[in-house]
Amino acid sequence: MRRYLRIVVLCLACGFCSLLYAFSQLAVSLEEGAGGRGGKPQAAAASWLAGGGRGGSRGVGSVGPAAHPGPSDRYSLNVQPIQRMHLAVVACGERLEETVTMLKSAIIFSIRPLQFHIFAEDQLHDSFKGILDSWSFLQTFNYSLYPITFPNENAAEWKKLFKPCASQRLFLPLILKEVDSLLYVDTDILFLRPVDDIWSLLKKFNSTQIAAMAPEHEEPRIGWYNRFARHPYYGKTGVNSGVMLMNMTRMRRKYFKNDMTTVRLRWGDILMPLLKKYKLNITWGDQDLLNIIFFHNPESLFVFPCQWNYRPDHCIYGSNCQEAEEEGIFILHGNRGVYHDDKQPAFRAIYEALRNCSFKDDNIRSLLKPLELELQKTVHTYCGKIYKIFIKQLTKSIQDRYDRPPKER
Repeated sequence: MRRYLRIVVLCLACGFCSLLYAFSQLAVSLEEGAGGRGGKPQAAAASWLAGGGRGGSRGVGSVGPAAHPGPSDRYSLNVQPIQRMHLAVVACGERLEETVTMLKSAIIFSIRPLQFHIFAEDQLHDSFKGILDSWSFLQTFNYSLYPITFPNENAAEWKKLFKPCASQRLFLPLILKEVDSLLYVDTDILFLRPVDDIWSLLKKFNSTQIAAMAPEHEEPRIGWYNRFARHPYYGKTGVNSGVMLMNMTRMRRKYFKNDMTTVRLRWGDILMPLLKKYKLNITWGDQDLLNIIFFHNPESLFVFPCQWNYRPDHCIYGSNCQEAEEEGIFILHGNRGVYHDDKQPAFRAIYEALRNCSFKDDNIRSLLKPLELELQKTVHTYCGKIYKIFIKQLTKSIQDRYDRPPKER
């Protein structure tokens, strides 16, 4: 009899323990449902990863020293957050429309979310804010607006160097201290393929490389630096800083060789001494200073092909960017003011097509045919004769981004 009683008591105890475990699991599941491990945040992240970038990330960011993530930037612990690509631009004077068109081209084709760092004169801030806030429905980018800032003791000298505010780019590693990597572009840049693709070049840096730029010229016979420069410059023809990819963590840590002292100097310490030594010999301002720095530290520069920074110089005297001839133009750089005059109508046609384009998928898909007709009118120019390289990559970008079903993007 005692044996049976022991068995009954043991069964009751096991049943009681099972009930306790079931209630504890129920409590945990209810707590997770209220607290956010799973549920909608996880679904939002998964939707963003599958959707290829359009409409999955969260909205337009804040105005100020940094953009703060909103509630929808909180992801489930089970899903890795998507890291934003950081893009910086400096806008002064009459560069509002150009800058807005550049930002639009970045948004249209990019897959991962973007963080814009916009350095602008105070009178431009309200205009930028009004335009970018009106794009908030896209939910694919954040932005931050900053004033133009130079070291106090030499602010006037830096501001008048070359073009107004252009040398601001030199100080980005010192201002954006929390940003690890950054793509800087001039206002007259147009992306013809996703920002993701040039951003991926960061992974190709070796252990000594801190930045990437394209050569100033492919053809030495028409090169400026090798014919006219009165200061050191990188490589055979120098480099162009209109598109500059930077690992800013490495830039802030590195000690640079120089021709001013045997002591190596950090980024924040080398700029002003360089300006004092070479200010009477430099023509292109901050770009010349970058050329001097990388002349003395060539191991620190990754050089990407001309199709990542395609300028009128690559076609104005005949085609001399072989990579663009083979694969098309990846990033168009309309320096010399060619977006706003009739000297290079092929460049202007691309600019006006993207400036007038809306964010509607159908509008983007229908961009190509009228653009090609406009480009065919430019064949009387050297650049126009090779107009197909202007739309080769653009066609592929539109097909990849907007013509494929969402699951295939």
